[in-house]
Amino acid sequence: MNSLARRFVLLLIPAGLLFGLFPPTSVQSQETSSSSQDALFEAPLVDGPVYIVPIQGPIDNVLARYVGRAADDAEAADASLIIFHVDTFGGLVDAADKIRKTILDIELVTVAFIDKNAASAGALISYASDRIVMVPGASIGAATVVEGGSGEAAPDKYQSYMRGLMRATAEANGRDPRIAEAMVDEELEVEGVSEAGSVLTLSSEEALRLGVADAILSDIDAVVEQAGLASTASVAHRASTLERALRFLSSPVLQSLLMLMMMGGLYFELQTPGVGFPGAIAAVGATMFFAPHYMIGLVQSWEIILFGIGVLLLLAEIFVIPGFGVAGISGLVLVGGSLFAALIGNVGLSFPPFAALAPAVGTMAATLVLLIVLMFSLSKYLPKSERFGQLVLAPELASASGYVSAETMEELVGQTGVSLTPLRPAGMADIGGERIDVVTRGEFVLPGTKVEIIRVRGSRVVVRTVPSSA
Repeated sequence: MNSLARRFVLLLIPAGLLFGLFPPTSVQSQETSSSSQDALFEAPLVDGPVYIVPIQGPIDNVLARYVGRAADDAEAADASLIIFHVDTFGGLVDAADKIRKTILDIELVTVAFIDKNAASAGALISYASDRIVMVPGASIGAATVVEGGSGEAAPDKYQSYMRGLMRATAEANGRDPRIAEAMVDEELEVEGVSEAGSVLTLSSEEALRLGVADAILSDIDAVVEQAGLASTASVAHRASTLERALRFLSSPVLQSLLMLMMMGGLYFELQTPGVGFPGAIAAVGATMFFAPHYMIGLVQSWEIILFGIGVLLLLAEIFVIPGFGVAGISGLVLVGGSLFAALIGNVGLSFPPFAALAPAVGTMAATLVLLIVLMFSLSKYLPKSERFGQLVLAPELASASGYVSAETMEELVGQTGVSLTPLRPAGMADIGGERIDVVTRGEFVLPGTKVEIIRVRGSRVVVRTVPSSA
């Protein structure tokens, strides 16, 4: 090796050490940042404000209504970008589908910024956006439909419906539909991604690697900066006070309690004379149940009318028509049907797919169970309460009106009289010219029927009908 070659080798050694100790990371980072920006927003965005719309907490129909209003406001303001700030564990399938359709129909560029959680219905909503950005440590997936009461996986027909929604939404935005379906069905296997037997949930890094997420950024400001809109005004869109109140009143738990107030109050009002506290409870419950649902479009006028007709039929069955027949059964069907229809987002007689009815079925079932428990417990213990007697309006049982005390009724055994009111099984009878509260052994007795007192236990006077030949 000549001297010139030795000098060249001696110069290469320090240069190699220098590049080995100090790699060109800053240049590489700039290229990565540039490519990330190009991948997130392929074309320059139009001038206009950036709208930031929160999708947080349980997914319900009020939230769906709010997202629709926010989208209209953004399009009216010629916004350059809509960022949906997502942090939810899911909610109602039909409400999530409404939000999904709203986002897909928006002509502006949309971004789902997942701040920690986009589970179940939240994953469906995120898939509807043009771009998905996740914060470090966030997750997306676990979109299996579950039963409202038990939390267990719903039958396959519900899962099939959700799989279809996830697949169609993924295809609409150029994402892998197999991964979207694997977030719903634990039996689906995606090679290299998930094995059969577990529902797919992706972390931020996994979602980015598989093409579900387009970027991982720390906050919304970083998204705005990536869009080249750092100097553009941002609008933090918020739900109105009315919408927040409606979300509170339309929650499934409160819906069940309000229906319980209605039906329980109506039942105990019919068991007591006059109009008192139970009737007021039923009226308040009906107002708080129907008014919010009517305002958000879930309840239509015909559903309220059916509820009113059902209540009138029940009243007619109790006070006008003897026995329990067509009027009573029709009243129960109309009341129950109107309440069920009020829980779902139907348009006229056009109802959502059967899979979307599961939350309403769960709410109705839970309410009926609570109502039965309430009826048995309160009917046994509440009438004995002195405070309950102060709340219920009852007629005065004065001797001037023909009522007698319990002490003198032991002597009435064997006497006969005439029923003054229908006995179903309790009512009023004329015994020796005195009006006495009586009860049969379970049979129904029409007014004007001859009856005989067969047993007295305290204030309980038991009668039976006297055959016409007697």
